[in-house]
Amino acid sequence: MKLKRDYTKDTILLVPDLHIPYEHEDALAFIKAVKKEYAPDLVVNLGDMLDFHNISFHDSDPSLLSAGDELKAARKKITKWEKVIPEQIIVGSNHGDLPLRKFMAAGLPKDFIKSYNDIYGVSKKWQFVDDLTIKSGRGVPDLYIAHGIRKNALQIAQQRGQRFVCGHFHENFEIRYAGNPNNLLWAVMGGCLIDKKSRAFAYNKLNLNRPILGCTVVLNGVPFNIPMILDNKGRWIREIF
Repeated sequence: MKLKRDYTKDTILLVPDLHIPYEHEDALAFIKAVKKEYAPDLVVNLGDMLDFHNISFHDSDPSLLSAGDELKAARKKITKWEKVIPEQIIVGSNHGDLPLRKFMAAGLPKDFIKSYNDIYGVSKKWQFVDDLTIKSGRGVPDLYIAHGIRKNALQIAQQRGQRFVCGHFHENFEIRYAGNPNNLLWAVMGGCLIDKKSRAFAYNKLNLNRPILGCTVVLNGVPFNIPMILDNKGRWIREIF
């Protein structure tokens, strides 16, 4: 999807991987506070908004919710998210697109599946796209947003000649810059907002790097990562830095 708006004049809030219903219990309060602080013109979800753990192509944990119960729990939480973010764009992702991927693996065409708005139970003001390019009107590179292509996000920015934001890599929460003879490029890796203690993320238990929680704001074309600081009990401290 391509937007003609000029992102260098906008404030954009980028919400990383939530994996509802296995998101951090303070994720919504944190995003609500950031949204109030920055009053974004546009909200973009970086994908993996829902986890769909039980329909994954990988082994699922039988102690977690069934596929039907997981969707019911997710919809209940999404009702609250929609009240805070009534309008947003959600980019495609490996977890978010699991319903479609499962249909295709079974040999069924895309036309057989409900819209994501119906699956999530949300209005058409939530737009589901594969990826997103936002134009620039100031002669600087366009902004490209996708869930995850490869771990070297700055390389993607350089290869595309666009500024770039991605999710997917939960333990990476960073902004890197590169200059060329014509322009300044940057790439953002947006971290996540998951509950790292959930059994849905047990695959990460031997990884020495742990998920980093936060979100990203692009303000007049400049990116800022906002960490979600937790106390020693794992709860958000209710401050924005």
